[in-house]
Amino acid sequence: MTVIFSKKCELALQAVLFLSIKKDQIIFSSQEVSNEIKVPKEFVSKMLQTLTDSGIIGSKKGKNGGFYLARRPSKIKLIEIVEAIDGLSVFKNCVLGFPNCSSEHPCPVHDKWGKIRDDAFKMLSEETLEQLKEKTVKKITSL
Repeated sequence: MTVIFSKKCELALQAVLFLSIKKDQIIFSSQEVSNEIKVPKEFVSKMLQTLTDSGIIGSKKGKNGGFYLARRPSKIKLIEIVEAIDGLSVFKNCVLGFPNCSSEHPCPVHDKWGKIRDDAFKMLSEETLEQLKEKTVKKITSL
């Protein structure tokens, strides 16, 4: 069940993590990525194109074309992927959708959600793909 991010964002995170554990500049077709993360190819293709537009993923056209990580894993933070797919509004808006939710006019979960939101933003902003490599390898190979 998705709590914070869209399903597209979750799968984008998985796809980029998959690419991050492979050798630099190795090109994978959307079908190969799809097979690895167990998601339909059409969905993966669209999501990877969005990530290409953001500069996180690179692409090569043609018969032997595909996708690769555009920058070193140590230079990519998880928050960049979230921003490219879902944007950062989840870290700014009321989790219950109330307009004008603030410290002065809080919603019923404002204080608790604020801490969770801030902690999640901090973690995603600090963690690089390189730092997650060992855990990513274990998770991807278990899919």
